[in-house]
Amino acid sequence: MAESPWVIDVTAENFQAEVIDRSAQRPVVVDFWAPWCGPCRTLGPALEALAAEKAGAFVLAKINTDDFPDLASAFRVEGIPAVFAVRDGKLVDQFTGLLPEDEIRQFVDRLSPSDTDNELARALELEGRDPAAAQVAYRAIFSADPDNPAARVGLARALLARPGNETEAHELLRPVEVGDHALEADRLRAMIALREVPHSDADLSAARTAADKGGDDAEAHYRLGRVLAARGEYAPAMDALLAAAETDKKLGGSAVRELMVNIFNVIGPRSPEADDYRGRLRNLLY
Repeated sequence: MAESPWVIDVTAENFQAEVIDRSAQRPVVVDFWAPWCGPCRTLGPALEALAAEKAGAFVLAKINTDDFPDLASAFRVEGIPAVFAVRDGKLVDQFTGLLPEDEIRQFVDRLSPSDTDNELARALELEGRDPAAAQVAYRAIFSADPDNPAARVGLARALLARPGNETEAHELLRPVEVGDHALEADRLRAMIALREVPHSDADLSAARTAADKGGDDAEAHYRLGRVLAARGEYAPAMDALLAAAETDKKLGGSAVRELMVNIFNVIGPRSPEADDYRGRLRNLLY
């Protein structure tokens, strides 16, 4: 094996760390080979040379299928050499057999982030500290590539950081139904649906007054929960909804549950907060 920090021998013991975990920092190219395989002896050095040339653009992880057949089975390797590209823990590309040098180089080059990928990463970083700048950055990407689902979802998310942009955000999300960004698009659509309820400061004040005066009025607590959810105050909203369910189990099993599911979809269906409130609602109803 070539002496390079970017070429490593992978075993069953270090596979998780060297392939899956490492792929979160840079792409990992997994080369399944065997000492008796003639094409492997040609392909291996070509990949090693590219790994050294690219100096960290990717890591080459070499797996001897004779020593670790279970790893080959996990990748459903049927013939060698077999090469797989892993990025962020996911398989993103692959080929089997010996390719011409220019095609091997093209395979490796596809793993590097494009200019658009870099622009999207910058826009995502801006979301946390400057939503207005993030919106400008996403809009520039979207203008150049309106079919890019990441740009559509990112721009919609940046728009929803401020109230009043729900209609434009909804239109941006309309075509994003499948693919890597579909779950985030669904989450944002759930957020937009929650915001359909009038939720100004005056609406909140009126709903809170009604709930306080109502005491055991389940509908009043439910309406307060809707207004709070529309404002993005999800924990107080769910507290109000639990109060409604405690008073009226029929309402709790229908409208309250439906609204809480929508909130779960926004905050993360398997988030600790969602699990907590889901369990509390279940205990009230059953």
